[in-house]
Amino acid sequence: MTLNPKLLLVDDDRRLAESMADWLRFQQFNVDQAHSLAGGRRAIQEQTYDLMLLDLRLEDGDGFALIAETKRRQPDCAILVLTGYATPNTAIEAVQAGAFDLLTKPLVDEELSHALERALAQQNIQAENEKLRAQLDSRFGLEHILSHDYRMLKIFDVIDSVADARASVLITGENGTGKSMIARAVHKRSNRRNNPFVEVACGALPDNLLESELFGHVIGSFTGATTNKVGKFKQADGGTIFLDEIGTASQAFQVKLLRVLQELQFEPLGGTETETVDTRVILATNENLAQAVSSGQFRQDLFYRVNVINIELPALRERSGDVPLLVDHFLREVCETTGRDVQGFDRDALAILQSYAWPGNVRELENVVERAVLLARDSVLTRNDLPPHLLSSSTNPRTASDSFDSPSTLSSDSGSGQTLREALEEPERRIILESLRLHNWNRAATADTLGVNRTTLYKKMKRLGLDDPRLQFMGAEAR
Repeated sequence: MTLNPKLLLVDDDRRLAESMADWLRFQQFNVDQAHSLAGGRRAIQEQTYDLMLLDLRLEDGDGFALIAETKRRQPDCAILVLTGYATPNTAIEAVQAGAFDLLTKPLVDEELSHALERALAQQNIQAENEKLRAQLDSRFGLEHILSHDYRMLKIFDVIDSVADARASVLITGENGTGKSMIARAVHKRSNRRNNPFVEVACGALPDNLLESELFGHVIGSFTGATTNKVGKFKQADGGTIFLDEIGTASQAFQVKLLRVLQELQFEPLGGTETETVDTRVILATNENLAQAVSSGQFRQDLFYRVNVINIELPALRERSGDVPLLVDHFLREVCETTGRDVQGFDRDALAILQSYAWPGNVRELENVVERAVLLARDSVLTRNDLPPHLLSSSTNPRTASDSFDSPSTLSSDSGSGQTLREALEEPERRIILESLRLHNWNRAATADTLGVNRTTLYKKMKRLGLDDPRLQFMGAEAR
């Protein structure tokens, strides 16, 4: 039972109410009393209650009116109705009005105690369900997609804008950038959130099995089809279907998919009856579909159909400012799951993590953090806890496509045609940028570390292009 649940007792029989209140307090309830309909209304306006014991017949009105008002003001309050004139219809009306249970007078202590315990147990179950639902929303909603990068923030805005739209969404990006998570976030943000989200890896299935998987089949449609099967499109009716790796689909399958996207109709494999669905379609690929159209591998009409809303995810190397944020998140997740006590990475190790190109993107980073935590011998992780290939890569220039996030080292002929000042700018820029990142863009701390005053640092940042807001976004809150 919840510790000292707060209970409102509403009964116009004062002697009975006082006796019952004393007994309830002895049972560790925190009890308030009201002796009229008006008093009960005042109480629920001023206080919040876990439970209410309510006599249906009050001198100044019907207890049903207080049930309705309480459920409107305090929907989580469990109401137990008391009456000396119970009939089957009374019980039905009370439950329909929102009461948890109906008890008849005179009350038996054991009966009342069990009823209160059941009401509190039901509340605990509802609270746990809400907690699990919130965790699920957090896991697959935007709250679980961590980024301070301006490109990702624009994507978050797009997700909110298109979540309730009927149009198809095409998510593009390299492997490991989180396309599945973005698809789930679109679904969770939409008015379809309480309906199914069905994910299909198109590249993992041959054509005949993919068609059966998506559209279902009837008995005898192929060898081994011994029963009817409901396809994924039908399972996602009213919700969202996510077709991953759509760039691998064959020409024959693309024709069938185009019809479904246009008409929301299909026939199960081997069947003649047309199925109609209301399913939102989200697709993803790591391939360049425009090039696939040019080479004839992907149908042009299907491309235009799926490319209504395109969400292009940047690679992790293009938003290296997010690496510390993601590292901290993954580290806390692994520690919570495994029970390890690891505080984090030291500056040297974090600098290596930020300078690495991450060909496997966020997924690779998560695996590296998990490996480091599992193999850690100390509470602070160092470069010795990182995989060897990260250490060997840390001395090489990063191959990011975004010039803001990927300062390169000087090549052997970098001074050709340059003044001395121009030749020195790039290493100076790299040193300042790395220090800013290590201090989460705290300029005062960066200036102290570099041994310059803040005015000098600001001037250098402006001259070297480090005052660009896209670079500084991660440190915006600190400033």
